[in-house]
Amino acid sequence: MTSYILLVAAVILLCLSLNKMSNKLGIPMLLAYILLGMMFGTDGILKIPFDNFTIAEQICTVSLIFIMFYGGFGTNWKQAKPVAGKAVLLSTVGVILTAVTTGAFCHFILKMDFWESMLIGSVISSTDAASVFSILRSRRLNLKNNTASMLEVESGSNDPCSYMLTVIILTIMSGELSGSSLVVMIFSQIIFGILVGVVVALAAAFILKKVNFATDGFDTIFVFSMALVSYAGASMINGNGYLAAYIAGIILGNTPLHHKKSLVHFFDGITGLMQMLIFFLLGLLAYPSQLPKILPIALAIAVFLTFVARPVSVFAILMPFRCPVKQQLLVSWAGLRGAASIVFAIMATVSPAYTKNDLFHIVIFIVLFSISIQGTLLGLVAKKLDMIDENGNVMKTFSDYSDEMPVEFVKISIKAGHPWENRKIKDLASLPDLLLVLILRGEERIIPNGNTVVLAGDKIVLSALSPEENLGICLTEIPIEKDSKWIGKPLSRIKLGEEKLVLVLKRNEKVVIPNGNTVIRENDVLVISQL
Repeated sequence: MTSYILLVAAVILLCLSLNKMSNKLGIPMLLAYILLGMMFGTDGILKIPFDNFTIAEQICTVSLIFIMFYGGFGTNWKQAKPVAGKAVLLSTVGVILTAVTTGAFCHFILKMDFWESMLIGSVISSTDAASVFSILRSRRLNLKNNTASMLEVESGSNDPCSYMLTVIILTIMSGELSGSSLVVMIFSQIIFGILVGVVVALAAAFILKKVNFATDGFDTIFVFSMALVSYAGASMINGNGYLAAYIAGIILGNTPLHHKKSLVHFFDGITGLMQMLIFFLLGLLAYPSQLPKILPIALAIAVFLTFVARPVSVFAILMPFRCPVKQQLLVSWAGLRGAASIVFAIMATVSPAYTKNDLFHIVIFIVLFSISIQGTLLGLVAKKLDMIDENGNVMKTFSDYSDEMPVEFVKISIKAGHPWENRKIKDLASLPDLLLVLILRGEERIIPNGNTVVLAGDKIVLSALSPEENLGICLTEIPIEKDSKWIGKPLSRIKLGEEKLVLVLKRNEKVVIPNGNTVIRENDVLVISQL
């Protein structure tokens, strides 16, 4: 057991290292995760024997829940609303067109069985939200014409449609689906999926607003559980669990909640972990030695999907809206395949449906091709098409972006003899770009104006703009032990070194803003800033 825990930790640490390297080299990190899994797998260096597709499917299914939930939760609906109609058409009609077009190519050109062709088309018909989000965020691709929001909504919401198509095709291939049951399945998948997602999200939002959790961080655990509830609740009544998770995510993510940024960042981390898990498992299950056997078919499908099927579906949907051709070309190129296609391929592998071709390794190759070619060149293609908006901010498309002016607050106590005592606010010689926004006078809270007089004993609150950039300041704490040479000395006599400053002094549960005459005592804690 201990060795397995150590192995898991080692894999996560390696993935984190590869993530940093991939950002520097401009290579999509998901590609690195797959290759790492292959190194650990049967054909790799460590030769770990793992071929249990059933367990892998269950793990990947749970992982995809959080990727789907995050796809909705991280979407800023205010930014996405103007292009929501186009994005939804791309994520539904576009997925169907891609699946049918790719399936037709496999059947008529590659001479594959009809339903198997449609299965391949369905499995790879959706784009990968995690890959698109990662590239947009990490490279700060500010795209014109609200293209980033369109891609975000499309890639975040098209997995449920691909999942539904895959389930339908697998059921047909297993001989368990009639015409009437097909209609019922489609109806229940869509309606129950949406219904459960809305109900879970509204219930969760109500609880989060009304209940104060006794322990910090429990609201995050609550939202985490609601993501699972949305999927499980819909699946239990034959609804589309992934659709429910996405709907719940987008409603909760755009509801005013406490600690919104911490929630988004938590799920950002969870999604990253789920990506590591899915892509590492994919590499672990794969046999690189099998790839040359399926190379001709897989390469043909990948090229057709990238340069024909995806552009055809995008142009068919966006042309009636008179979208710029450059935007349509960029959206076509940004159709990366990833986690969902892998999960659906594993699902098809463990299903009773018989497939003549090695569907799993075909999908592996397509995902590798898509991530390595499309993902790596996405920024370059956007630049060549002149789709980079120098004045935009792609972070506005995510719900953790605050479009309010960032403000910091500082509280100051006015003691007897303070220079501001008994003076009107309009007469104060204050620092520039500061505003006195609140006076705390005993139990009274006063919103001041220029004629308000500051009294001894008041606590005043000043506001200032937060820095927009990362200032690169590092904070460290130095506890003063009983044998410290600094005890009894004023700060002015202590040599900290260049570019260091004592910002705060913690003393007996109190926080003191020090000056040069402040004398250091035993058990003080100095908070020092340095560049």
